[in-house]
Amino acid sequence: MTQTRAALRPTVLTALLAALLSVLLAPAPASAASLQEVTGFGSNPGALKMYRYVPDGLPAGRPVVVALHGCTQNAAGYASGTGWTTLADRWGFSVVLPQQQSGNNLSQCFNWFDPADIRRGQGEAASVAQMVDRQLADVSGDPSRVYVTGLSAGGGMTAVMMAAYPEKFAAGGVVAGLPYGCAQAAGTAYVCMFVGATQTPAQWGDRVRAARPGYTGPWPALTVFQGTADYTVRPANMTALVDQWTNVHGADRTADVADTVAGYPHRVYRDPAGNAVVETYSLTGMGHGQPVDPGSGDAQCGAAGAYFLDVNLCAAYRLGKVWQLG
Repeated sequence: MTQTRAALRPTVLTALLAALLSVLLAPAPASAASLQEVTGFGSNPGALKMYRYVPDGLPAGRPVVVALHGCTQNAAGYASGTGWTTLADRWGFSVVLPQQQSGNNLSQCFNWFDPADIRRGQGEAASVAQMVDRQLADVSGDPSRVYVTGLSAGGGMTAVMMAAYPEKFAAGGVVAGLPYGCAQAAGTAYVCMFVGATQTPAQWGDRVRAARPGYTGPWPALTVFQGTADYTVRPANMTALVDQWTNVHGADRTADVADTVAGYPHRVYRDPAGNAVVETYSLTGMGHGQPVDPGSGDAQCGAAGAYFLDVNLCAAYRLGKVWQLG
């Protein structure tokens, strides 16, 4: 019996070593997609940084979402906090995440109020447009299904992109943001934010049309999320956005749908052809931030935190559904 055990020892040791080596030498499992910085995406006149999220194995011909962070935020935090990267994995689309630099704005705000950054072919607006072109080329994305969204200053820049580059975007989602062209002089940005500017719908619409002279459409559709207790960007700005974009689309200001979603007032405005062109969510009691609904349910997404407010409604999910991303 002793001889038998001794004879077996080398065989057992050899098997154990072989098993260990097979584990050590086995190829590493494919890693999940991660946020990547992209350099050299164009002349970048606005001196922004470009980040993107591309799910592993994403096929050609898929949509692209541009997501613009708010003040004091960055691309990575906005990507995860909003839930956009989770939805990208689930539904199959890529996300472009522009990032502001402190050299442009000490508070990391996109300069939605600066004439040098909100005109076609100039500044930050041109930089974001170049990011879209680079992303479409790199992932063979669908140019007819590019969308833009953002929070606060990022929401203001969302309206900028819809106005200055309407041919690039099928739709936009403004979260606690402002109408295009609201700030017309130094210091008026604060009037827009804290009070709300007074213009007629036609005057608001003219500011958009002036951003892309001669453009005959189609214009991007708009969805707006606004907290009723937001004292940083007042709810008057949602009213102005409705006035502005219903005018651009030739729609009236009487909602064609008036219901509730997750308990919140929801309105849809249709153009004369019956297309939904403006949609609003008025989030009762919500302050300044991105609506999220953390959890594993089908309609849940995002993570609660500073300026990511758990109100049992995830803005990214709602936008994804209206944009038919999934």
